[in-house]
Amino acid sequence: MSEEQDGFPAQQQEPPGLTEPMEPRPDHGEESYVGSNRLEGRKALITGGDSGIGRAVAIAYAREGADVAFTYMPEEVEDARETSRLIEEAGRTSLPIEADLRDSATCDRVVAQAHDGLGGLDVLVNNAGFQMARDEGLEQMDDERIERTYTTNVFALLWLVRAALPHLGRGSSIINNSSIQAYEPSTSLLDYASTKAAINNLTVNLAAELGPRGIRVNAVAPGPIWTPLQPATQPEEKIEQFGSDTPLGRAGQPAELAGAFVFLASEREASYVSATVLGVTGGKPVF
Repeated sequence: MSEEQDGFPAQQQEPPGLTEPMEPRPDHGEESYVGSNRLEGRKALITGGDSGIGRAVAIAYAREGADVAFTYMPEEVEDARETSRLIEEAGRTSLPIEADLRDSATCDRVVAQAHDGLGGLDVLVNNAGFQMARDEGLEQMDDERIERTYTTNVFALLWLVRAALPHLGRGSSIINNSSIQAYEPSTSLLDYASTKAAINNLTVNLAAELGPRGIRVNAVAPGPIWTPLQPATQPEEKIEQFGSDTPLGRAGQPAELAGAFVFLASEREASYVSATVLGVTGGKPVF
């Protein structure tokens, strides 16, 4: 994971993208992540947990002793099966939930299923997101595209947190997935970048509101990470150079995010950490 690379082979997929066709295959920590009971007995819900960063977090949480529910889109059932297998291989309960999070009723259902299926809820990871790179100007961005990006990335986060709050108690943790795009926005990702800036604001604001209840709220801001979202939403020529503009000279692997999500979920290690955006960006600044 630490070696420099010269981008990736040109490749494209239809959204939302799958792991199997990717070249090279992303590293989610399948062979490398070793747990040490840092989340023993915790119950976690991870949105978009079938692949990419979500799968890496699911593997890490399970190996740290947590039971894991995760959402996936209908098109992602193949990836969801593999993530579920890896969670169960770690000896923990896996609860895959098929869901498109673009309406509040579905978000309510997901939280209820996770709580009932796991027998509780301690950690909510708002990881699911949508982006679509574009070459044309704002004039050519249609309503469906804008609504899908904001509904998936921002509205669903609010609906899920709202639904989860009755189940979260002192010591619980909410972790949102932000992005380097909140700090260095690309014009080709205008709508996506602005949702990530909104997530940073929501993270700080929710931390202030929920702190008196003993609930910590933080975010992780990834840099360019090699996940199915990239070949499914970026043109081939950008894939070939993906991540090369970071100070470390390469894209990150999903496994390189797992430790940040484990740290923020751990009441033992991060009990005084809230309203923080933790950057895992390959050297790009998050301030």
